[in-house]
Amino acid sequence: MARKTSTSVQPRAYVRFSMADRVQHLMMLLSFTTLGVTGLVQKYSLSSISLFIIRLWGGVENIRATHHVAATVLMLVAIYHLIGFGYKLFVLHERVSMLPGFQDVKDAWIAFTYNIGFGGSRPQMGRYTFEEKAEYWALVWGTVVMGITGFMMWNPLATVKLFPGDFIPAAKAAHGAEAVLAVLAIIVWHMYGVHLKRFNKAMWTGRLTEEEMLHEHPLELADIKAGMANRTPDAATLRKRRTIYYPIAIVAGIIMLFAVYGFVNGEQTAITTIPPQNPTVAVYVPQTPTPLPPTPTALPSATPAPTAAASSGTPASLTWVQVGPIFAAKCLTCHGAAATAGLNLGTFADAMKGGKDGQVIVPGDSATSKLFIIQSAGGHLGQLSAEELATVKAWIDAGALEK
Repeated sequence: MARKTSTSVQPRAYVRFSMADRVQHLMMLLSFTTLGVTGLVQKYSLSSISLFIIRLWGGVENIRATHHVAATVLMLVAIYHLIGFGYKLFVLHERVSMLPGFQDVKDAWIAFTYNIGFGGSRPQMGRYTFEEKAEYWALVWGTVVMGITGFMMWNPLATVKLFPGDFIPAAKAAHGAEAVLAVLAIIVWHMYGVHLKRFNKAMWTGRLTEEEMLHEHPLELADIKAGMANRTPDAATLRKRRTIYYPIAIVAGIIMLFAVYGFVNGEQTAITTIPPQNPTVAVYVPQTPTPLPPTPTALPSATPAPTAAASSGTPASLTWVQVGPIFAAKCLTCHGAAATAGLNLGTFADAMKGGKDGQVIVPGDSATSKLFIIQSAGGHLGQLSAEELATVKAWIDAGALEK
């Protein structure tokens, strides 16, 4: 007798994303994740986790360099997305299915009532659901905000030529807040909607099964079966449209690439583009010289023993006049008016007041001063050089004097 052979019928699959779409998504995923990690450790630089990651990364300068590279990749992906969108719109004449409309509001309400048990059925949605549209436009909005505020912080000198200086700390606050919002949205919203509620593999395989299409995009499935989905134009029409679109896309792409180049190479940071103040410059010089005493002062009978500061090569008269410029050059990016952890090192009074966790400078005792302890560990965002750290230590041990 002949054996019966059983063949398993593979479920029909529908192409949802092209290879170019999937590569674009992967680059966005990698750049966004890198930006999130390297950005949040700078925003919360005093936390133990951030300090661990910074040391693991090889220091804050490596963190900043990685953050800048990831930001550049994100901008290049955005340019590619815009050119690709123009191709789909002008050459292929695809529907602009990602635009939100009133139907999305109705779908959101139907989904809400269904989820809480008051609706009879789930909403019937097309190419993109209202959740996918909301995520997409949140990404567009976030990219614009992060790009503008990132430019202000990356190019502070160019920014203050157009806007008041207060825009830079405002940009820093907006940049950090939007970063936290974006990371939370991905972890809570995107992870649940794509990976937990129903594991969607379309961005990896490019396809969805008929069952998945029926569950998530029934209206699009109906259009496909009815032959009403996007149709590829004939060869002659494609050739004519490409002849028009390609030169426009090339010129627009070159302009945007030059804009990215200017964004990246305009400046580095305020710390490297503005030379630090010279601590040896006299802050106050009286116009009228001090008159000499009527009689010369008698010489001391014996030479006094050198002080600890003098023996170490550090001036014994260290005051805020010498230490303040060090903090201004290295620390005010984070510990200025918009102070991280409430610590403002812009003025003597604020520095001595400390931050939210209390005093960071203990006059006469650098060993217990939190500022000196953190700087001595190395790898801080505004890391002082060995010479600057020695000056700050000598100033604290001498009593942390203002004048």
